[in-house]
Amino acid sequence: MIRYYSTNRRAPEVDLAQALMQGQAGDKGLYLPRPLPRLERELLARARDLAYPELAARILGLFAGGVFSEDDLQAICRDAYDFPVPVERVEGNRHLLRLDRGPTASFKDFAARFMGRALGRLVRQRGGELLVLTATSGDTGSAIAHAFLGVENIRVVVLFPRDEVSARQRRQMTTLGGNIATLALDAKFDDCQALVKAAFSDPELADLSLTSANSINIGRLLPQSVYYVHAAARLADVAGGEQVVFSVPSGNFGDLMGGLLARHMGLPVARFVVATNANDEVPRFLASGRYQKIVPSKKCISNAMNVGHPSNLARIVDLYGGWMDERGNLAEPPDLDRMRRDLHAVSVDDARTRRAIADTYARTGALLEPHGAVGWVGLEDFLAAHPELAGRPAVSLETAHPAKFPEEIRALIGIDPELPDSLRGLDALPEHQRELPADYAAFKAFLLAEYRL
Repeated sequence: MIRYYSTNRRAPEVDLAQALMQGQAGDKGLYLPRPLPRLERELLARARDLAYPELAARILGLFAGGVFSEDDLQAICRDAYDFPVPVERVEGNRHLLRLDRGPTASFKDFAARFMGRALGRLVRQRGGELLVLTATSGDTGSAIAHAFLGVENIRVVVLFPRDEVSARQRRQMTTLGGNIATLALDAKFDDCQALVKAAFSDPELADLSLTSANSINIGRLLPQSVYYVHAAARLADVAGGEQVVFSVPSGNFGDLMGGLLARHMGLPVARFVVATNANDEVPRFLASGRYQKIVPSKKCISNAMNVGHPSNLARIVDLYGGWMDERGNLAEPPDLDRMRRDLHAVSVDDARTRRAIADTYARTGALLEPHGAVGWVGLEDFLAAHPELAGRPAVSLETAHPAKFPEEIRALIGIDPELPDSLRGLDALPEHQRELPADYAAFKAFLLAEYRL
């Protein structure tokens, strides 16, 4: 049976249920599976023909033995993934993986909907309650809020930087109410995330049964490995070893970590392009071998990627044989040569992001939003620098719907993106949010006042 160990190496190993319900390990590390299962050739050969929910159940079943039955996973995935996952050819062999067709028009739906259903099932089986704490820089909060809305015995608190989410992103969180509470902070995402992490390690909050729905929770990463297999199998003979290039817009690096899990399980990937905005701490780390956080993080139009110290870098370092603690200190260096062979990192500023949205639409008709545009620029730069890989299938991830950023799109190309059903009517709904300072004492007092039994 697969067990889950902490990247900080001082907490006991646990099963998937405990990793999901606990979120962060007791030693402040992040859980990873051991041993990492393999994608068998038979599954890779069939992946192209499997419906997305069936493929997800097959892959997630590799991690869930003894916790969820095959029937459980089939039911969870059929309910969670009731929307299309198109791979859209843009030009030549370059494609967009459209991850924006779910109920909150964001790639975060893939993990959030699995987590909501999985944790809801565990709580029903085991009794008790859970309090889910989530920090968001854009789309995580709305995806988690919608996925857990109305789930019995689970309550959710979402923290977000007041001035760094779009109006539509904010309204997707603040108009729900019920078991969803939203806290607006005059702060950065890293500050929100630090408050959440501090709460998990506070013994005075132990009775609140806290867990996380950020990508520090392994339940966020495992479902994200699935769509890499889904996309690659539609473009290449993955069972025969044909490789694909993926470009991943990266902020907290959970999305990239999902792809790396798939690669280390046996998915043939030629290279991952790690595309960040001006928060370039990881490109600089890969180039120099020295890691330095960006404090405070830089405000960019690709707001969900405004992260100066990505939590999941500790997992990536671990995957490549190193050890990084939760503060970003390198106790043991990773195999940087191997990381550089697998990862090509690039930083894209706002000016290039905006040009990519306008130029790509004018040239191909494909409509990008700021995060997807960062990924697209990264892919173009990489293929220009590596003509030997130009003939391989290439995929850039489109992580949010352009209609979430109407002001930018309107200013750049003069149109209003058509609203998906999930965004219609938001502007007319009342909002419910509470202002809170970026102070742990205030956050702790809020939790104890509102959620102590």
